Amino acid sequence: MARKNRVSCRLREWPERHVGRDGGGGLQGGEGGEGRGGDEGRGVEGWGGEGRETGRRTEHLGPPPNGFALLPWLLMGLGAISHLLQGETPNPWIGGLGVLLFNSLYVFIAFRAFDRCTREARATRIALVLLGLLTVALAAGYGGNWLLFFPLLGLATGAIVRGRGLGPVSLALSTLAGVIGGLREGWTGLNVAYGTFLSTMVTAAILSLSEAVRELRDTREELARTAVEKERLRFSRDLHDLLGHTLSVIVVKAEATRRLAPRDLDAALGQVADIESVGRQALTEIREAVTGYREGSLATELDRARDLLEAAGIGTVVRQSGPPLAPQTAALLGWVVRESATNVVRHSGAAHCEIEVTGTPDETRLVITDDGRGEGSGPPGSGLKGLSERLTTAGGSLTSGPTSHAGFRVTATLPTAENTAPPAAADTPDGAAAELRG
Repeated sequence: MARKNRVSCRLREWPERHVGRDGGGGLQGGEGGEGRGGDEGRGVEGWGGEGRETGRRTEHLGPPPNGFALLPWLLMGLGAISHLLQGETPNPWIGGLGVLLFNSLYVFIAFRAFDRCTREARATRIALVLLGLLTVALAAGYGGNWLLFFPLLGLATGAIVRGRGLGPVSLALSTLAGVIGGLREGWTGLNVAYGTFLSTMVTAAILSLSEAVRELRDTREELARTAVEKERLRFSRDLHDLLGHTLSVIVVKAEATRRLAPRDLDAALGQVADIESVGRQALTEIREAVTGYREGSLATELDRARDLLEAAGIGTVVRQSGPPLAPQTAALLGWVVRESATNVVRHSGAAHCEIEVTGTPDETRLVITDDGRGEGSGPPGSGLKGLSERLTTAGGSLTSGPTSHAGFRVTATLPTAENTAPPAAADTPDGAAAELRG
């Protein structure tokens, strides 16, 4: 049990030593994230310091309470010490040794009471039991001012014992103090029982409240740090999706320009103009991603995916049917289209690609299939993994893998949000899916 407590303590201390030193914990080389986030990384500074900065507001928490808070109460024993010095106590050497041992045990317990690991350690519990036995012996042997050691024992007990055991222990200790006080001092000694009960319960209540406040503050700081990490992860994913697609388009069109330049200068200049347009659009999207206002559009991404695939020489079929989609659903599916089209161009070696969006009142399904090399056609990336996490959070799913024949398929499903807008017009009289072929 002691070994388990030590391991638990070390695990609790680990974040204070290793997290937040760079101003918020950051993503250390994680999924496109950076170790230090510049001004953004100032969300949470340090876990163990006296001042913590959240945003632009600095909160000075001050040092945590420690054993010194319980030491002034030792002055309650001055009456017994005074009797010892004046020679009014029989067997003064025994009494003096008892006072020395009592103070030593009390100080030992006081400085171990403010840390959960040391408070629950076996040595602390043994010291508390020894303090109780010594208090009973001194109070029963001398009476008078020595009975005030019982409230001091109550302070130590309230600082150590927590939870359901506090009530029975406090009641038993108060009863014992009342019995010994009554036997030694009569009815006047019964006040010791009340003082013991009060010191035990009040100490436990105050220290428990103090710990709860500090735990709430630590939790708030951890939540702030987690929010910073999530924002960094979102930003890194957005950059991955934006730049991956855009750079693929630029590479494809640059290759087309190189092929067309010797024989068709006008067509090559058209490709150059497209590269300029794509670059400007990418700058706009990056600015929107930085400010957090970018909302994807499924229709726009379908058009861009078709243009990208056809520019790469991949025959493309796009089909879409079903009710209009909520903005969030359209944005998520747009990210899937963008990432999947980029992967087809980069890794598949496909000649044909089919993108189909079908919607029902309950569910919208996006299926992207190519006839390329299938599994293992390219290096593993984090784009689809990140998108899978996004769709799962939104109540949907994303699966990918090779088809039964040659090729690769990505399937994304999302719940169809309630939408009272009229359904999209179909290209055919019977409402069949519209088919766009490049």
